Amino acid sequence: MTRGRIAFIDDEKQLCEAAEDWLSVSGFTVATYQNPAQAMREIDPHAFDCVVSDLRMPGASGFDVLTHFRAADRDLPVILLTGHGDVPVAVRAIQTGAYDFIEKPYDADMLVTVLDRAVERRRLRIEIDRLHDGAGAPSIEDRLIGISPAIVALRSSVAQLASINVDILITGQTGTGKEVLARALHEFGARSAGNFVAINCAAVPESIFESEIFGHEKGAFSGAVAERAGKFEYGQGGTVFLDEIESMPLALQAKVLRAIQERTVVRLGSNRERPIDVRFIAATKTDLRRESEAGRFRSDLYYRLATVELALPPLAERREDIPLLYGVFARAAAERFGMALPQDMDLTGLGDQPWPGNVRELKSAAERAVLGLASPASPRRSRGQAGTLPDRVARFEAEAIAQTLRMTNGSTAEAAEQLGLPRRTLNEKIARYGLRGADSEAVEG
Repeated sequence: MTRGRIAFIDDEKQLCEAAEDWLSVSGFTVATYQNPAQAMREIDPHAFDCVVSDLRMPGASGFDVLTHFRAADRDLPVILLTGHGDVPVAVRAIQTGAYDFIEKPYDADMLVTVLDRAVERRRLRIEIDRLHDGAGAPSIEDRLIGISPAIVALRSSVAQLASINVDILITGQTGTGKEVLARALHEFGARSAGNFVAINCAAVPESIFESEIFGHEKGAFSGAVAERAGKFEYGQGGTVFLDEIESMPLALQAKVLRAIQERTVVRLGSNRERPIDVRFIAATKTDLRRESEAGRFRSDLYYRLATVELALPPLAERREDIPLLYGVFARAAAERFGMALPQDMDLTGLGDQPWPGNVRELKSAAERAVLGLASPASPRRSRGQAGTLPDRVARFEAEAIAQTLRMTNGSTAEAAEQLGLPRRTLNEKIARYGLRGADSEAVEG
């Protein structure tokens, strides 16, 4: 697969030829245009991952190119090439929708780096749209979303195991999506026509556990005015999901073990064994082997369930999936709340967050962003947390630049001198931090 499909627009023939040679060697597919008006007529925005355009050209400017493609496809990244004197103009362009700007003469490796980020963002948004708009029955990719090796391997395991009548133990931290994985095993297997019965073992009171799980006969106890099938029977022909199985009391584990081994249940108040055709999937956030060795979980039940064990990785081990998941959650939230999806979401910085709550925390952050309660790139943290060190350094740097610009009445030359930065570097940082209001007017001085 190509590294990215790039449209390169510059009125200088030599620059077009040099860019085409270098980018093609680097693995990109490149189309060059020396006439910006012709480029705007001929380029199909859906056929490209990024547009690179010079800012000053005869006939049409880089701003015209930006405006044209923003109207045609808002998600298509547009990068502007600028001369030194055009940097303030390029900063304004970024604030109005350009993906980035690169000052001429540019370093070829730097261009490749910026293009890689732009192409990644473009493809993430396309994948989000595909997942949202996909027609027909859902696929495994729609249920287990991600491009990381761990998730790709899990999807392969689901495809292999879904129709095999074997019990499975799912392990993973809280919030990693254990029930989503269990439902995928059910939905894409031979038992999909049957019920998927989810039981949170920590939420069922011990006093009614047997009645809930195995059912009861009429008159079995006070208040049992009619017979009732338990959850194991209700799962006939389908799947029973035992979530947080480590929370099941030891006294009940023996009875559940017998039901799983024999595939029969005996209702309370009855002596008759009732056969059940059920597949069991259990999930735990603890190490059940250690729990069984410590006597807190029955080892025989552990070995019965762990014929096949699937481990769900935390988000910290699948960071390449974070922007994609975030975008999918944001779009679903916007649809559910009846709100517009924020157009300025920057998905590229999300992988740097720690996400201790895993997918569940990421989903909450996406929903808050849609509601306008948090910045997409800076999910709200719990009280007392100041963010990672890079976050704090970035905030300090942005505040220092804004303060210096105010002190120099907006002169970037003076501000750069006071801060000990090259003017080009300062302008790049102004653009990166999106300084607006008085600061954005000041950078033109």
